[in-house]
Amino acid sequence: MIEANTKDYWRATAALCIGSFMVFANVYLTQPLLPTLAKEFHITALQSSWTFTVTTLTLGLSLLVYGALSDALGRRNIMILTLVAAVLCGIGLSVVRDYTGLLVLRALQGWMLGGLPAIAIAYMGDEFSPRALTLAVGLYIGGNTLGGISGRLIGGFVGDWLGWHGAFVVMTVTSALCVAAFVILLPRSRRFTGRPLNLRAMSGAIFAHLQNPELLTAYLIGGLNFFIFINQYSYITFVLADPPYSLPASMLGMLFLTYLSGTFGSAISGKIADHLPQPRIMGLGILVFICGSLVTLNESLWVIVAGFLLSSFGFFLCHSTASSWVSRRARTAKASASSLYLVFYYLGASTGGFYLHIFWSSRHWPGVVLGSVLVLLVTLGLAIRLDKRAGDAARCDRI
Repeated sequence: MIEANTKDYWRATAALCIGSFMVFANVYLTQPLLPTLAKEFHITALQSSWTFTVTTLTLGLSLLVYGALSDALGRRNIMILTLVAAVLCGIGLSVVRDYTGLLVLRALQGWMLGGLPAIAIAYMGDEFSPRALTLAVGLYIGGNTLGGISGRLIGGFVGDWLGWHGAFVVMTVTSALCVAAFVILLPRSRRFTGRPLNLRAMSGAIFAHLQNPELLTAYLIGGLNFFIFINQYSYITFVLADPPYSLPASMLGMLFLTYLSGTFGSAISGKIADHLPQPRIMGLGILVFICGSLVTLNESLWVIVAGFLLSSFGFFLCHSTASSWVSRRARTAKASASSLYLVFYYLGASTGGFYLHIFWSSRHWPGVVLGSVLVLLVTLGLAIRLDKRAGDAARCDRI
């Protein structure tokens, strides 16, 4: 078993962080380009956002397949093959010319990008000690945030300089280098025990996870939080692209540097868990997220940025804790349990834009904030309920 701070721990953690970086840089590449794509293809804000949401939708759906396959066939090879396939999709995106082709390739790329997030935490659950797992999950999700930032910066700056095709070219070259590093660094599985691939067993494991109240509550918290968080960023790009801000794509990409506070929140989540129960950490993160959303109602650009810094810290503090909670609480079929969490997570990302569009259409950004807070109060209640349930279970165990 890999212990914290050993050579294998750092090699595996570095590989998974690099892979995570690559995945989420590709997912979020188009987000600062949404106003540009809307103008080029003469489509609405909601339609341009499909270049992002279709990727998260297929990524989310793919997780059910990859998680179950890895429980039967192993973790490492599936992660490598899907990352290579995602790079090949990136080559296609570098030359596509029409909006329909762009959507099709983004959907296919999303399916391929799902391989690593479906399996990574399960790989860690197999190979790492419980203490090492808690620390590594926080760092791994930190890689998610750095990938999200970098993808948006590439989309924004390269998109302004070379156009959106150029952004895909640069992203594809970067992705190929990341895959090479991933293959070299990631240790082979030593503790994995495969199970025969059985569709009935696969569906049974999924239903068992959904019937576990502790897991289901964490799934809802992660999915509903991301339902709001990622789509706030989509709508704020249209606010800041219009007067009085009139920011170009490169400056819109800079907004996503606010993810750095989320990187910090993810990285320290494991250490905070040494002192607080994980459901309380989730609730704390949601409260910070609510505060950040309310701060963005101020019309000052710098105050809006500060609000997103708060929201990002709170969101990722909650998300990394919920991910770790699922991996630790699932006693069997860990990959399926982690994948199901991410299914909720990415389905939230792909559907939240439709929900917030109702509020955007009526009251623009203040409406988006109102719609956000309504959902976040629900997830806060779920975190409080989870804390009570965990506390009751602990008291029963002592008796």
